[in-house]
Amino acid sequence: MAAAALTYHGREPLLMDLQASDDDEDHVVALFKEGKFWGAISKTNHPILRWRDPVYGSVRELAMSYFHEFYLWDVTHNTIKVGKKKGKKTLRAYSKPFNLARYKPELWWNVSDLDWLAEALDASPHFPLLPKNMIKKLRSASKLEIKAASLSEWKINF
Repeated sequence: MAAAALTYHGREPLLMDLQASDDDEDHVVALFKEGKFWGAISKTNHPILRWRDPVYGSVRELAMSYFHEFYLWDVTHNTIKVGKKKGKKTLRAYSKPFNLARYKPELWWNVSDLDWLAEALDASPHFPLLPKNMIKKLRSASKLEIKAASLSEWKINF
């Protein structure tokens, strides 16, 4: 949706895939530039993985801005369940800007079938954010960080 809105306003419809470890889910953001600086449009119900102001000098810098907030947590009925992997940081790689303009707009404006797009994003070039030997040295998110992530903008009815 954000890429379509950017296109409507004369900007390129760029996406970036934030690739997670196998025990988490990827997240996709719409990219935009203001002058030479990158920003991102993203939507989630929680205070993480959201909008980024265009203050980042590179796409890698922008991807890194999501690193500390990209971790495993499970919130059910606003109660935090503590698990073995709770707080494990999972962001591993980011894609180069993926330009949707190479596809017919009707293909990516049709939100009923975007599996092809997820597959194309996964197959696009990705760059690691940290060396593999650093993964086991990462500090887990604290209980306070996890509790803050449990805040939500709107009520979810289960």
